[in-house]
Amino acid sequence: MVTYQIAPSLLAADFNRLGEQVAAIEEEADLLHLDLMDGHFVPNLSFGPAVIAGLRKLSELRFDCHLMTTNPDAYLPELVKAGVDLVTMHIEAIPDPTHAARRARAEGLDFGLVISPPTPVEAVLPFLEDCSLLLIMSVNPGFGGQSFIPKVLSKVESARNWIESHGLKADIEIDGGISTNTIVAARDAGANVFVAGTAVFGEPDPAAAVRDLRKQLEQA
Repeated sequence: MVTYQIAPSLLAADFNRLGEQVAAIEEEADLLHLDLMDGHFVPNLSFGPAVIAGLRKLSELRFDCHLMTTNPDAYLPELVKAGVDLVTMHIEAIPDPTHAARRARAEGLDFGLVISPPTPVEAVLPFLEDCSLLLIMSVNPGFGGQSFIPKVLSKVESARNWIESHGLKADIEIDGGISTNTIVAARDAGANVFVAGTAVFGEPDPAAAVRDLRKQLEQA
């Protein structure tokens, strides 16, 4: 039976009150999605391990850290100390992620890969047996608040078919423009972990927003 998970994205939260924002979704969310940007792989900077460590003291959620960085495996020791549970790295940054996956597991982290919208899903298929999760971007990485790109759903379908036909257990996460209007299409394509930023933290009641997303998954 497929387990659906909602992962609010901290990038869309109010940075003046991060602790309050995380507390608001603590009882409703399954993961907290953390976008770490280096200003090089993507043009923006976000936050680093120190902020994550501070949030770890306030939350028992699983921390899902999306590394939008040029040398993602260099951050692993600091992220372990900060309390991260899962790291995902872009295949565009590490075309052969075998060593990075091995190193992440040695540090006690779950490991996943990410593909951006222009990247064919075939780039990651040979490495999915090393992954607990595949993150498929449904917007271009590096900026919050973008519109969902429907054509990525074919990649979700291809990845789901590959995972099931090869007897793998990897989750498929989708990130970008996820809302009550798009989450069902993403689910039907084969995603089971849904990153939502503006659709959660952009609402007056973030906890209710998570519940609304989950209701869409359960009722449709």
